[in-house]
Amino acid sequence: MNKYSMNQISLKQFILIIVENQVGIGILSLPRELAESAGTDGWISIILGWILAVLLSLVIIRIMEKNPEYTLFEILTKYFGKWAGKGLAAVWILLYVCAASTVMLSAIHIIKIWIIQGTPNYMLMALFVIPVYMITKQGVRGIGEFAELVLIVTLWMPFLLILTLKDDTQWMNLIPIGKEGISPILSSVKTTVYSFTGFEMAFFFYPFLKDKKSAFKGIVLANSISMMIYITTTIVCFVKFSRTEIKEYVYPTLNLLKLIHLPFLERLEIICLPLYLVFIFMTIIPFLYVAAFGTSQILGKQDHRNFLRIVITLWILLSFFFIPTDSQITKMAKMVGITGLYSVYVFPIFLWIYGWIFHFVRKEVRQ
Repeated sequence: MNKYSMNQISLKQFILIIVENQVGIGILSLPRELAESAGTDGWISIILGWILAVLLSLVIIRIMEKNPEYTLFEILTKYFGKWAGKGLAAVWILLYVCAASTVMLSAIHIIKIWIIQGTPNYMLMALFVIPVYMITKQGVRGIGEFAELVLIVTLWMPFLLILTLKDDTQWMNLIPIGKEGISPILSSVKTTVYSFTGFEMAFFFYPFLKDKKSAFKGIVLANSISMMIYITTTIVCFVKFSRTEIKEYVYPTLNLLKLIHLPFLERLEIICLPLYLVFIFMTIIPFLYVAAFGTSQILGKQDHRNFLRIVITLWILLSFFFIPTDSQITKMAKMVGITGLYSVYVFPIFLWIYGWIFHFVRKEVRQ
């Protein structure tokens, strides 16, 4: 019997958790980052990043198929022994706490800039941590159900992009394709690679998946949905803003909303951004849950809520003393991104090779 049978998620929820964790806050700044490194050819880098994400997703699913009832934390202990395994698990936990903290601080910063400039950070932090804590403490099933709710709340938002294309759309900005050369396109793949991180959630949510046979199909579909969202948003930004103009916007995706004029509504971003917060929360919540769940496994505890309370208390205390600037948030995101690059794209290959040797030797010993 599956030890996680009471806390399982459907394939749909599995896909949504990955997509919402991937897209989250990165979609707001990705067009600018690609324009800076590859110009209007940046959308090609998204496709290359998607290919890498799919290939690494296959590696992760292959690892999990050999250990269907284990999360990554249990696999590390199984492969490397008790203490080395726990040490590696602690590194993942620290990475995810840092990632969740960076996204939370970024969300507060964006809300302050775009909507309520004079509100103290600690007030916004106190408001944000309440739903994050309430959802995260419910466990995997609760997170899966919240992912479905997020889909319902935000499903209409991509259609706003169509409204931006009504007037003054410069499709000629996209041609000729490849005008920047191959090198800028390849160099900007690193940017898209960061944007696709989130597929590694399969390391932790695979054991909770009801239909494990469809896991690879689900993770490819999740990566593909994220790719379509990234490409569509990036291309719309490229045809609405010049290359010089787009570089001036920290979050060009939000600037698109200013181009939409409705007779009954001014400043559409004030309506959309608070609703989009639930999407951003689905970047924070999986990171925070995995860190809490991993800590409880390392310490041999059943309840992960104490860890959540500690992190959230530290967040609130931090918000009294630390008000990050744009540059500080960017530096934090880059540090987490570089670390994530190795943990998400390099470590699975190492673990796959090591696991193959581990199972081969174990099989030989048994024979």
